[in-house]
Order: sequence, then C-alpha cells, then structure tokens
Amino acid sequence: MSTVTSRPRPANGRKRAIARRSGLYALLIGLAAIFTSPFLWLVITSLKTERSLGAFPVEWLPRPFAWENYSTALDYMPFLGYTQNSLVIALIQSTLMTLSSAYVGFGFARLRGRGKNLMFGIVMATLMLPHVATLIPSYLIFAKIGLVNTLWPWVMWGLAGSAFLIFMFRQFFAGLPLELEEAAIIDGCGYFRIFFRIFLPQAKPMLATSMILSFSWAWSDFLSPLLLLSSDRTTLAVALATGYQTSQGAPINNLIAAGSTMYVLPVIVVFVFLQRFYQSGSATSGLK
Repeated sequence: MSTVTSRPRPANGRKRAIARRSGLYALLIGLAAIFTSPFLWLVITSLKTERSLGAFPVEWLPRPFAWENYSTALDYMPFLGYTQNSLVIALIQSTLMTLSSAYVGFGFARLRGRGKNLMFGIVMATLMLPHVATLIPSYLIFAKIGLVNTLWPWVMWGLAGSAFLIFMFRQFFAGLPLELEEAAIIDGCGYFRIFFRIFLPQAKPMLATSMILSFSWAWSDFLSPLLLLSSDRTTLAVALATGYQTSQGAPINNLIAAGSTMYVLPVIVVFVFLQRFYQSGSATSGLK
C-alpha cells in the first residue's frame, strides 16, 4: 500500500519575498519623505505668522494655520501679472524649442549628407557651454538690435532649439522602423510631410518630456529676465526675489514661502497634464 506524501510548501521563500518587498517599500517611502521634505517645510512656513517664525524653540507646526498668508501674498505685489508674464514666456519658449529640436533631431536621424556627424558633434559640444557664459554676449547683441524688454529673445532661443532635446529626439527617431519612411516616400511624401504626418505623432512621449523640461527651464530662469526685462514686464521668479520686503528692506519670510508655494504649482500642473503621454505607443502600429 503506497502512501502519497504532500510536498511541503515553500513558506520560507514566501516569507523572504514578503520581507524583501516590505524592505523595498520602506526604502521608497523613506526616500520619498526625504525628497518631499523641503517642499513640506516650505508649505509649513507659508502657514506661519511672523510671530511664530521667530519663536524659540522652533514651532514645527503652525498654531493656528495662517491661511491668509496666501491672499496677502497675492495682494502684496502684482502676483497674477508677473505670473502671466512667466506663463507667456515659458509657453512661447517651450513650444518653439520642442518643435525646433524635434525637427533638427529628425534631420540628424533620418537624412543623409556629408558632414552630418561632424555637425551633430558640434551641436553636442555646446552642452559643455554653460548658459551663464553666453548671457552677457547675448545681452549685448539683443541691446544693439533693440530687442531688450521684448519677448523676441525667448522666441529666438526657442527657435534655436536645445542640444539636449535634439539629442533626445535624434535617438528616438533613429529607432523608428525604416518601413515607415520608405512607405511614405513611395506614396509621394516629402520629408517635411513625413516629419509632421508620420514621425511627429509617434513621438508623443518625447514631446511630453521635452515640453516639461523646456517649460521648467523657462519658468525657473532668473538671470535672463533680470537682464532683459524691465521691472513691470519681468517674470515671477525675479519678482519673488525682491517683492516681499518691508519698507526697511527686510524679507517677509512667510509671504516669500507662500508665494514660492504658488510659484511651483504651474510646473506641477504641466507635469500632471503631460505625464499620461509618457506611455510609448508601438512604432509599427501604422504599418499594414
């Protein structure tokens, strides 16, 4: 008479997997807390009164919450006007920079010609050139042709593209199937039409990434508006540095924190709106 023995369950292996997963979750939660702690401290500071800011020992949580700091920050200076200036500049530069970088990246990826690799190397070499090093020469050029205190510098920077974004688009377009291009050429399409009708719709994840990055660069830029724009046409980044001061020139820290909290909201909104385009579609979905 034979007996059937049951195989022992791998209880130890399951316990180890649960322990590893729990440790990974704990690590991620800890890193998230570290990365978000500066923003949380900014929000807490924005809800404190001037008296609680100078209290000793330090009050970690405001008592009571001074929600009126946000309305005061909006009224203390023309906050919405500076926000509009920043939005116009950021949208112009990010849109033009995304389209121009995508078009140049498409040319480097799909077109053939003598000296293409040399030109691409020169474009990549500009990544080593910091923006601050070109700011004073750019100001002198814009001043000589009468473009100071206008939006044209940001239009020109947008049309010039970004070396990093050009590299990103070039790598993406180079990975698309050759059949897409060949089928379009057989149908009589030129490269301009191929780019806008076939390749650009495939690049939604790259377009979203480029818009987020270029919008953040233009939105957070401080030196360029400081040099090129007058005080009434400047951006919110410049206004926050000097807008919340007493008559004696002392900074009003709780209003600075409230204004800075509202300052980062547009970037968060842009990221939340565009992140759904991160999911890459299949590049061969248009082939039949």
